Amino acid sequence: MVILGAGPAGLVLANILRARGIDCVVLERAGRTHVENRARAGFLAPHTVRVLDRHGLADGLSLRGLTHCTCEFRTDGGRFRLDYSRLGQGEPHTVYPQQNLVTDLLAAYLHAGGRIHFGVEAVAVHDADGVRPAVSVRTPDGRPGRWRARYVAGCDGRHGAARRSLPPGTARHHHRDHGVTWLGLLAEAPPSLDAVGYATHARGFAGHMARTSTVTRYYLQYERGAAPDAWSQERIWDELDLRMRAAEYGPLRRGPVVDRSVIDLESDVIEPLRHGALFLAGDAASLISPSAAKGANLAVLEAELLARALGDALVTGDVAGLDGYSARCLEHIWRAQEFSYWMIALLHAPSGADDEARFQRRLRHSRMASLRTTRSFQDWFAEHYVGV
Repeated sequence: MVILGAGPAGLVLANILRARGIDCVVLERAGRTHVENRARAGFLAPHTVRVLDRHGLADGLSLRGLTHCTCEFRTDGGRFRLDYSRLGQGEPHTVYPQQNLVTDLLAAYLHAGGRIHFGVEAVAVHDADGVRPAVSVRTPDGRPGRWRARYVAGCDGRHGAARRSLPPGTARHHHRDHGVTWLGLLAEAPPSLDAVGYATHARGFAGHMARTSTVTRYYLQYERGAAPDAWSQERIWDELDLRMRAAEYGPLRRGPVVDRSVIDLESDVIEPLRHGALFLAGDAASLISPSAAKGANLAVLEAELLARALGDALVTGDVAGLDGYSARCLEHIWRAQEFSYWMIALLHAPSGADDEARFQRRLRHSRMASLRTTRSFQDWFAEHYVGV
């Protein structure tokens, strides 16, 4: 079994297969230091925690993860909070930075004798329709190489070799640019709220997400095409203060901004998620906007489903799980995409003065009012906010 990519999907898949005695190798184009330090989302859904715990992969998050169950909305009409652990199905998130989770998963895989090659770039997947597909690679010294296996799992992102290797006409590509850009920030500053903060403002959205007791992730709606370093740190903090209404609800705890990234909010889905012996998971299967923190959670869910199906096929010869893998995952993916789309509309509205912009702003005001006052609406929100 060849697994492309050492993110959450690839490493969860590798760990589960290794525990079942299935030989596999992970090929990762980046170096180990980069893999263990790339900052990503940190909200793990209850189902994700259960999957990791079920396979003995939850020791780190059990020790260092923080339970989180409250979100606060700040609007021009005031602020309100939802304790979503008491709504819907009544479950919280676990806050655990994704780079910590990846480090844990990698350590567990290597400790169990798993094989991984860093700095190896997958170029293409060949003969996926056959019984012995191959992956052509470029090694760290630039030389070509080739790996063969019974199955290949593409967990290498939307621009990886797995997607590029799908023959024309074999997959449908669904893509939407939501027309919204965020500046993602990691600040060495303690959280300023004991909740996830969502602020809507005439100047754009701002978000506050605790990562640890000393690190906070912020988001600012940003000009499309602007460079990550276009704003000074002082301007960033002043803009966060303004949009999060610090003058009304208390100052933000400032600190150095140590990481910046520009994120164009997009949705991207490939279907089906299988071509012969090639299977897609994680960002290779679908890209989802960070507005609802679903990406890593979908990746773990898909990895477990694929690991179970591959294990059955390789150990017992039962291929029913592989045959149903794509349809089962896509059901979860599209439900998550729908909620993400709803969250984007909730948190952003056009700033123009035409009839359409005014109409969209009034719709957003109505959604916020329903979320503030209507229990059935709050239950729906909580169920979809936490679940995958």
